[in-house]
Amino acid sequence: MLYRVLADVTMVLHLAFIGYVVVGGFVAWRWPRTIWLHACAAAWGFASIVVGIDCPLTSLENWARQHAGGATLPSTGFIDYYLTGVIYPDSALAAVRLTAACAVLLSWAGFFVIRSRSRSALRLTK
Repeated sequence: MLYRVLADVTMVLHLAFIGYVVVGGFVAWRWPRTIWLHACAAAWGFASIVVGIDCPLTSLENWARQHAGGATLPSTGFIDYYLTGVIYPDSALAAVRLTAACAVLLSWAGFFVIRSRSRSALRLTK
């Protein structure tokens, strides 16, 4: 039972991480210090797709599933198992990746515009 709960919690954390990769730059508009955390998360997400780095959350979920007596995720990984073909069709994978990358870039562009405006405003008040 404990291992099954651990697998489920890991899956939820993994989904939250993926969500943060996509929208974390927008979070940094409100909390600017989090941009570095988002840069690391986005770099990890990008590397896992482009280079094929294995995610430790997938490994943890697989370990917990095995100890719970269940099957592990397929070798294609978390996104292919839980999202591709479930949330969006297989044929939309490239569009989803492009949309996520555009969201990250747009959030960073907005972050730097907001930061430059706030710095300009600080200089004007001095």
